Amino acid sequence: MKFMKVAIEEAKLAQNNNEVPVGAVITDTHGKIISQAHNMTRTLYDPTSHAEIMAIRLASSKLANNVLSNCDIYVTLEPCSMCYFAISYARIRRIYFGAYSYEIDRNILEDYSKPNGVGSSNHKPEIYGGILEEENRNLLKLFFKSKR
Repeated sequence: MKFMKVAIEEAKLAQNNNEVPVGAVITDTHGKIISQAHNMTRTLYDPTSHAEIMAIRLASSKLANNVLSNCDIYVTLEPCSMCYFAISYARIRRIYFGAYSYEIDRNILEDYSKPNGVGSSNHKPEIYGGILEEENRNLLKLFFKSKR
């Protein structure tokens, strides 16, 4: 719960920069924060700069390793396909997310998780959703409502 609160603070930083309010935190197995980040797609003019990708880049750099198998990620919004694949390729142990996304094609994720599936990986992280779901969902709702 405390790491999701840190992710929410990151999401608020994104919102303050006119980014979609999504935040991410990566921790080690001892509960130490390795990295934290937020969406920066508009700031960096980079469509791949989602909170999860930014957090993975920071954690990999800090640990000098592209394999983060002793790490967990906390994200305010269910990861999109791109981020899910990056999390899987980074071998992150567990995904904890807040709000469910209605734009996720779970069929792609299921196929990806099967041996010899499209772009299959040998690693499938454990996934736990709905953590502080209402708070995370409301943050997103208020952001998009302000844009209309």
